[in-house]
Amino acid sequence: MDFKPCTIKDIDSIFEFYDMAIAFQKTKFNKQWQGFDRVLVEKEIAENRQWKIIINDEIACVFAITFEDESIWKEKSRDKAIYFHRIVTHPKFRGHHFIEKIIVWGLTFAKEKKLDFLRMDTWGDNLPLINYYQKCGFNFLGIITPDYEGLPKHYEGITLSLFEIEVKKS
Repeated sequence: MDFKPCTIKDIDSIFEFYDMAIAFQKTKFNKQWQGFDRVLVEKEIAENRQWKIIINDEIACVFAITFEDESIWKEKSRDKAIYFHRIVTHPKFRGHHFIEKIIVWGLTFAKEKKLDFLRMDTWGDNLPLINYYQKCGFNFLGIITPDYEGLPKHYEGITLSLFEIEVKKS
């Protein structure tokens, strides 16, 4: 299993993953992603903020990172943190517990970059995912209403649950 930055050659695969995720969300929850702007993903790729997990030469999981997230984290966005977004596992690789593997990767990455926190969010009322993220080691920080401007369409009118793991200095 390898973690690698995505390249522009991966962009169609990334959008296929997003389509698979939306189809899966429709079977599990009352909210779904509304699709994403290709220019945003191209920018993330150019900035090495789109990542993939490779197993046997196949993309098994994709995710995006950022180092600030003011619309969601407000004043806490000034902290030195890595924010995880749009984690999608290919159906063929479900059950590999990629969140746990992303945490391990993220802790190493954060230490190298001298960051203090791993952070993520999900819909405020998605209790199964809230419980799962806590089981994986994230601390649940509460529910907030984000500043909707500049966020993808699926954020409109919702609340978000916030999670973090403090990066221990060794």
